[in-house]
Amino acid sequence: MSEAGRDKPFTVEPGRRRVRSFVLRQGRFSEAQQRAFEQLWPRFGLDHRSPAVQPVPRDLDAAFGRRAPRVLEIGFGNGEALRHAASHDPDRDYIGIEVHAPGVGRLLNALAEDGSDHVRVYHHDAVEVLEHEIADASLDEIRIYFPDPWHKKRHNKRRLVQPAFADLLVRKLAAGGRLHLATDWQDYAEQMWDVLDATAGLRNSAGPRGHVPRPPWRPQTHFETRGQRLGHGVWDLLYDRVIGDS
Repeated sequence: MSEAGRDKPFTVEPGRRRVRSFVLRQGRFSEAQQRAFEQLWPRFGLDHRSPAVQPVPRDLDAAFGRRAPRVLEIGFGNGEALRHAASHDPDRDYIGIEVHAPGVGRLLNALAEDGSDHVRVYHHDAVEVLEHEIADASLDEIRIYFPDPWHKKRHNKRRLVQPAFADLLVRKLAAGGRLHLATDWQDYAEQMWDVLDATAGLRNSAGPRGHVPRPPWRPQTHFETRGQRLGHGVWDLLYDRVIGDS
């Protein structure tokens, strides 16, 4: 998730008011990014629809003009990883979610430059998009790269990867689908293992509390480069969506 989206806790708790997964902090918005919203949003953008207005999930076949496997990236930041993946994988459709407007604008311009018409973008809270826009069992893969580690112990409860959120991700993944996370904070990797290894419907592809080398579809991001300069390791976690006890 972009640094701009790293500001509020995530909760999904029945019977309680849910806190959004972010506080919107726009940052510097360039003229080029503003033009991208004005000119390119109709081409690449998807507007979140209130369930009171549209109670059924979005028809993604209609949105993309075809039926294909679909990959969702939550919190794409400036869009480097999403752009890289889409440009190397034209046979699958890509959906990106980001709340930081400058990052969205930058990606819109990049998509237009690349001609990547198999990408759609939401500028909205990821939890609401997942709940209202994405049908269950409709995604081939979900990617979450370098979410806010909330490294102070008293703030750990604000981290994105928590049991209720993991259950939501499982609902949206098709059988045989994949969940890919990356973090440069070992303590957060430990929490991811605690949560995801215990989540019904997920199996760690590297075995319990296992991780893998950076896969070729994930480019080295500026978050990763910064973390390595600070002496941090990087953990890539891959989980398969399984049915039953298999």
